[in-house]
Amino acid sequence: MTRNDGPGAAGVDPRELWLSPDRPRRGRRPAFSREAITAAAVVLADTEGIDAVTMRRVAAEVGAGVMSLYSYAPDKETLLDLMVDHVAAELPASAPLTGDWRTDLKAVGHLQRDHMLRHPWLPAAVSARRTLGPHTLAFLEHALAALRPSGTDGPTRLEIFAQLTAFVAGHVAHEVAQAQAAQSPDRAAAEALYLAAVAADGRHPELAEALTAAPRPLTPDARFSRFLTRLVDGLDAG
Repeated sequence: MTRNDGPGAAGVDPRELWLSPDRPRRGRRPAFSREAITAAAVVLADTEGIDAVTMRRVAAEVGAGVMSLYSYAPDKETLLDLMVDHVAAELPASAPLTGDWRTDLKAVGHLQRDHMLRHPWLPAAVSARRTLGPHTLAFLEHALAALRPSGTDGPTRLEIFAQLTAFVAGHVAHEVAQAQAAQSPDRAAAEALYLAAVAADGRHPELAEALTAAPRPLTPDARFSRFLTRLVDGLDAG
């Protein structure tokens, strides 16, 4: 999503966006709601990708005039903020904690991965998010509570959660890209032949050793768990 798509591209004050009732910012109340607008945008992103989400397309989905949408979301970045928080309601913000912060943080990571796989546009969206809505804050509160037994202070716990989220987003983005690449076997075969040629040229011995080693037959879930364990177990909570 790009900026300056329509009136009010400077965005909305977060207090107005999240703390005000569901009502248009100006004009009379139309026959649709911010919830309906956001839900329609999420469906578009889930089924056709984030590039399909335009103010005009969302307006058509809810049967509204495109200009009327700007009374709820003055730019597409604000709509994206709404979308991110809308789907964050799916995250279990009150899941039980074990008291072992590493175990609980890994559970948070798995929840995030499952969530992002359901909504493949999220990895890119979370990095561009400008403000945290109520559902996102509820899950953040849960993650910070999971980290409390680590003995770290509040700012450090926020940093750890941000690091975890960035890792999960990057991993899921890679998973999605790999799944898409698998749908083009000719391209995958060409890349494999290229890497084989590079490994055999004698100038990349480390890469050659890595490529000739027996592959580890891991499922995507097992691979994510292995990477997540390395990240979390390697964290210094001091």
